[in-house]
Amino acid sequence: MKTMGLKNETKSFYREYVTGMNSQQLGKELHADSDRLKKLYRDAIHEANPDVPAEKIPAFQKFLSVLTALTKRLNPVRRLVFGVAVLVFAIYLVFSVLGVSFFIYHPILLPLSFLAILVILMIELLEKSDVQQELNFARDIQLSLLPPSSVKRDNLESYSFAATAQEVGGDYIDVINTEKGTYVIIADVSGKGMSAALYMVRIQALVHLLINKQHPSPKELFLELNDYVKSDKSDKTFVTSCAAFFPKGEDHFLFARAGHNQPIFFSREMDAAFQLKTDGLALGMTSTDILSKKMREKKFRFEQGDSVLFYTDGLTEARNSEGEEYGIDRLDGLLSIYGSLHAKTISQKVQSSIDSFLGDEKPIDDITFTTVHKVEPPKKIS
Repeated sequence: MKTMGLKNETKSFYREYVTGMNSQQLGKELHADSDRLKKLYRDAIHEANPDVPAEKIPAFQKFLSVLTALTKRLNPVRRLVFGVAVLVFAIYLVFSVLGVSFFIYHPILLPLSFLAILVILMIELLEKSDVQQELNFARDIQLSLLPPSSVKRDNLESYSFAATAQEVGGDYIDVINTEKGTYVIIADVSGKGMSAALYMVRIQALVHLLINKQHPSPKELFLELNDYVKSDKSDKTFVTSCAAFFPKGEDHFLFARAGHNQPIFFSREMDAAFQLKTDGLALGMTSTDILSKKMREKKFRFEQGDSVLFYTDGLTEARNSEGEEYGIDRLDGLLSIYGSLHAKTISQKVQSSIDSFLGDEKPIDDITFTTVHKVEPPKKIS
């Protein structure tokens, strides 16, 4: 029984150990690790010798620069243990080369140094696992702040999709119903990861505050947001965004664009799709006075059967394994064919299209989009 149990444990360990070790996955991760090491090397060389060309720096000096950059990532205790382990390993090599055997601890120097480095590696992995759990928790919180996938009000419906390239992302999408109408906002914060995600949450909180307090037009909303983004002169963050306001019971919507991708509008009457073009700079790139002069707010008719697709650049700039970009033409084609259908159907068609295009390739940027569609108004029961 003990032998069977040991065999089962061994098989279980083996299965867990080789999980994901297919040629394609190994190739991708090896490429990613190589890029990460190259970046570390370039940054370390430039930081230590900012004014000296890399080819003129001696090899030993490059080695020390890279080693310093690596050890700086360890806390003082682990750095001390690592340094002692490397020193002990060096002493062992010297003793071996010189044939010195009188040192009583000579035989255990190598296993001791190996064990010390192994312990550091295990602690680093445990710490990384804890950080990963925190990031997963942050991701859950961020996703909970997004609007429901499907939102309906009167004869207006929307359906949204959001996928982050990392654990958390800087894309923001919102559908906000008020007594005067419905706001649809989509935005992309510069950068990726935790910093962009935190900035996105701050933008979201401010958007809700402004809409609930002031009921601004899309342009007024952007001017208020620009004051906030530009409030810290040392902050180089900028935000691209689109905002639309659909007045309750009206056959039009107000639209403004702050340097963001142009949404695609489908007109059922014309049976055609076209991009909504308006002028506007990204938030945080210029003063509010200049932005006010540059930004144009437009009114578009929005009747039964019409649709609008809002999206971030992660969708159109997604690349497959062959390096081909998804592009705007595919979206135009999808809206031309399916634009008169319900918002959920259109969004699912877009999602299916991008999934098929990417295949096993992971997106390098956040992919976010939402479809707004106008349906037949609900019939009154007499």
